[in-house]
Amino acid sequence: MSNIEHSLDMAANIKGAFAVALVDWDSGMMLGSRGGSAEFDLDVAGPGNSDVIRTKLEVVQKLGLRENIEDILITLDTQYHLLRLIRGTDEKLFFYLVLNRAQANLAMARRDLRVIEQDFYLAHPSANARPVQAGPEGQFFPSNAQR
Repeated sequence: MSNIEHSLDMAANIKGAFAVALVDWDSGMMLGSRGGSAEFDLDVAGPGNSDVIRTKLEVVQKLGLRENIEDILITLDTQYHLLRLIRGTDEKLFFYLVLNRAQANLAMARRDLRVIEQDFYLAHPSANARPVQAGPEGQFFPSNAQR
């Protein structure tokens, strides 16, 4: 199983997950997805959120902020839309996770997606090693210096 498939499967298992996609924010191309429905077309939503990422990155640059975007949260009446940039690779990728608000725990979903992003980074062929420490049950979290 490819790293993309594994990461999407892991994200789809986050409590309350309705849909997930891995998207190239530069081109808007989806590299894979899970979930969705006839009423929620991931082929439209995933690439559409590439515009959100690009716009926010432009604003951060124009403001001269020396900060990295970790994730972007869009809160709807019944859903959370979480855009998590994958840092440390040459590609311009992000995870797009749609959660059912009634079922999801937003804090846990953000944490789980961060762990999946870090796992994807570490398994990516072009990734450079960065310090991590093993957490409970073999999960990996950034060292205190990385938080």
